[in-house]
Amino acid sequence: MGDFAAFTRAALAFPAVFFTFALLVVAAYWLLVLLGGAGVDILDGGEGVDGSAGTAGLPVTVTLSLGVLIAWAVSLAGAALTESLPLRAAALALALFAAWAGTRVAVRLARRLLPPERVASRGDFVGRVCVIRTGRVSSDFGQAEVRADDGSTAVVQVRTEETGLTAGSSALIFDYDADGEFFRVAPFDAALDPYGPAV
Repeated sequence: MGDFAAFTRAALAFPAVFFTFALLVVAAYWLLVLLGGAGVDILDGGEGVDGSAGTAGLPVTVTLSLGVLIAWAVSLAGAALTESLPLRAAALALALFAAWAGTRVAVRLARRLLPPERVASRGDFVGRVCVIRTGRVSSDFGQAEVRADDGSTAVVQVRTEETGLTAGSSALIFDYDADGEFFRVAPFDAALDPYGPAV
């Protein structure tokens, strides 16, 4: 009991008290993630501490959590080892620096150990089969739905010089017009699509 009481006093003393409550928030957040209540993917969303996203660095939720944990551990040690206010203030500064340095090291390690995230480009859709979503497609009008490698779908602008493309029909994307920001398509038999239907 004596050790626990000493730990509690240190955790609630300056400067650890700032990070103790932050750590409780972090712990509650990750508990919700584990239970599925937060509705987030821990490997997605937000930018890392160096402005990178996804596996290019670490998600912002991970970097913030790691930073809070490091800062709490350092400030807890400072609160437990000294009663001097100036030294505890120095421990606060050290805790903040350690959190910053620790998260930067973690981001660099993640870059080396995790595969880089490939950013999809519009050119990736060229050669794929799409499903027409508008009543018609002409040389100046039309939209279609196409499936990406990750299984997600996108609605894109399409144009054609041919006739017969109506809602629900399949078309082959054979070119991308960067100036007009649309794809050129032609009628296509969906049964020949190696990627499967878009829906």
